[in-house]
Amino acid sequence: MPRLIGAAQTSSIGSLTTTFTSSTTFTAPPASTSVTYIVVAGGGGGGFFGGGGGAGGYRSSVPGESSGGGASAEPALTITAGSDIPVVVGAGAVATGAPGYWDNGSNSSFGPIASTGGGGGGSRFAYTNPAAPAGGSQNGANGGSGGGAGIWFGEGAAGGAGTANQGYPSGGARVPTANYGCAVGGGGASEAGQKGDPGNIIGGRGGAGVTSSISGSAVVYADGGGGAAGSDAAPNLGSAGGAPGPGGSGGTGMGTDPGPGYLATSGAANRGGGGGGGAYGTVPAAALGGNGGSGFVAIVDPTGSLNASSCWDLRTVFSKQKAGTWY
Repeated sequence: MPRLIGAAQTSSIGSLTTTFTSSTTFTAPPASTSVTYIVVAGGGGGGFFGGGGGAGGYRSSVPGESSGGGASAEPALTITAGSDIPVVVGAGAVATGAPGYWDNGSNSSFGPIASTGGGGGGSRFAYTNPAAPAGGSQNGANGGSGGGAGIWFGEGAAGGAGTANQGYPSGGARVPTANYGCAVGGGGASEAGQKGDPGNIIGGRGGAGVTSSISGSAVVYADGGGGAAGSDAAPNLGSAGGAPGPGGSGGTGMGTDPGPGYLATSGAANRGGGGGGGAYGTVPAAALGGNGGSGFVAIVDPTGSLNASSCWDLRTVFSKQKAGTWY
């Protein structure tokens, strides 16, 4: 099997794991086989003074693990000998614009298995997304997991929905408050985004992701980003942005502060987390949310170690043969 640009391969007796961190074409081995996989889409961007980005959609067929949205692992995928299979690793949303979009992350796929990019976090101001209807950008966007509702003092805003069997929604409407705004965290692969705490002016935590050991060690993918928090009260009170999902692949939301502004953080690269929501600060860029984390694809071919090399270990070959098959 040829080595692929943007891919890494590790083999053990009876299997070959191939991981992809960028888009490429995968050439199937000489014999048809069934592979297990995870496909993680890019995370959504955090909103402008707003909600956390939703995690990228998460699909898995690894036995004993789960897909996103509470779904069980899917069946293995049969691939045809020698076929060329397109692999797309979706980019995370980039939280830039005039002054900032709540863009969704990009889709990821391995052949026919596709995961949906995470929903962007809602923003305080409608004009941050010209394509949205009036007031619509206060709401989180739908995606693999839903984007969190944005900050708006005195009224509610809705969170985005997740995609079935891929991720959870954001945690519903933002709690209305007179002077304090606490945006909602983005949804994660295994949990909805959380509402903020207006009493303590803390943004909502992002939803939890899913753990997979497909690459050889336990890694958490597809956490939601934390929502922002802010205050219109005088004097301006310091406030805390929401934390990412507990697996840490999402971004942390920003809270307003009387001192220098602090930037929201982005989702982790190749883990599909949502970006944290941005908030007011003395640095104008502080209002921008964090970027979504890029996606990830991995497959395991159970016969791959025998297909992948012309250098044979006799003990491995012997273990693969049944009595009476030598000739």
